[in-house]
Formats: sequence, C-alpha cells, structure tokens
Amino acid sequence: MSNETLTYTGGAEEILARWNKRRGPFKLEGAAYAPDLDLATLAGRIVPESAAEPKGNHGTFALKRSMIAPEFIGLSELAFLNAQLIAHLRRSIYPPEAPALFRRLWAEHPEHLLGQLDLRWQVSSAMTFADHGQAGPEQALGASLKMLFGLIKLYEFERLFTGLAPSEIHRFGSRSKAAMPLKMDQYSLNHGGLDVALLAPLYAQAEDAPVLKPLALTLLHALNAEGGTIFRRLDTMKERRAKARSKKENRV
Repeated sequence: MSNETLTYTGGAEEILARWNKRRGPFKLEGAAYAPDLDLATLAGRIVPESAAEPKGNHGTFALKRSMIAPEFIGLSELAFLNAQLIAHLRRSIYPPEAPALFRRLWAEHPEHLLGQLDLRWQVSSAMTFADHGQAGPEQALGASLKMLFGLIKLYEFERLFTGLAPSEIHRFGSRSKAAMPLKMDQYSLNHGGLDVALLAPLYAQAEDAPVLKPLALTLLHALNAEGGTIFRRLDTMKERRAKARSKKENRV
C-alpha cells in the first residue's frame, strides 16, 4: 500500500510519535501531593481568585495549574484537585501518588464531584479511568467511555461543517449513494440496533465498577438527554421513517 493512501502516512510510528509528543511530563517544583490528603477539608474549601494568577515558567506544572484555575474559582478545592490530577495523568510521567489519589477522590466523594464538575470535566475524569483506574472492569469501562465520547467529539465537530445545527436531522432525500468506508454494511433505520448495542454494555459494565459507576451513569444519562447527538438524530429519523411507512401502509 502506498503512503499516499494513508491518513497518517507514517502509520503506527507516526501516530505514536504524535501522541507521545503531547505527553511530555511537567517540570515539578518541590513535593507534589500527599497520599493521605484530607479530602473532606478540601471539599469544604473554595478556590480563591488568587489561584488564577500566572505562576511558573513554560513547561512547569505551576503554570498549568494557574491556567486551569479560572474554571474553578468559586468551586471546591477538591474539584480543582481532580482537574490537576487529570492534567498530570495525561502525561507520560506523573507523580507516583497521582493514580491512587485520583481514584480515592471518586471512591470517597463522587456526589460532591458530580455536583461541582461540568460535563466536560466529567468526561475527562471518566477518560482518565481508562489508563489509571483499577485493572479489570473499571479500566475496561473507562476505555469504553473514552472511545465513545472521543468519537462523539470528533464526529459532531466534523458534522458542524455541513452547516446543520446539532439538533437538525438530515433529510431523507439528500442521502448520498456512495459506499460505506471499510466495506461496512449501511445502518438500517428500519431495523438497526447498533446504537443500543454500543450503549447497553456500558450500563452492564458499570455494575462491576462501583467507583466509576456514579460518574459513568451520570454521563450516559446526559448523553441520553442530549438532543444534539447522532443518537438522538438517528432515533428521530427512525420515528419519522416509521410514521411514513405506517401512513403509506394505511393508504394501501
């Protein structure tokens, strides 16, 4: 296969290189986080405006911390700590206590975090479990959520270039006759169940991942309630197709 046919011309090496380029560790100044932090106290303290004052040089975690801080002013220091740990855990090297401390936050204070974090940070938290959750069902569920929400983000961003709002469905008459990529069969609006087959196992997996379960179910409910995703649009199209077929049958 010639390189001209590849999306990433360097194949696996290029993809890994580009991924690792974004994962360089922060420069740390002094001690990081004590593993026995009093999380309840942090949940009761509010992030002050002074936390957003620029600190540190390029590449330092002090600078990254001050860049994250504006989103958490007025929220709890525990929610801010969660964001800091995520920033660390996205890098190739991180404070050794970070994974256990991140998981401890969600094991001990899930309701508090869900009440403080917006959906973007909830998604980021769920994705972090893919690599730093407990091995087994917890990491498996984290990986599934990471793939699901990552692909939703990519697809919904690209779809904006059609000029359609996220809640607008495609018209039946404008469908292209082009073949599907990777020789896939087309999805059936009449009988297709791929949408449910993708989502249902996540609910089942959550039962075996108690620490991640509250976050996972909150995100899956938010996805179900969101009117501007491929899942809602396909469901609306199914309903319209079914109504059209019913009218046609009744006329006959």
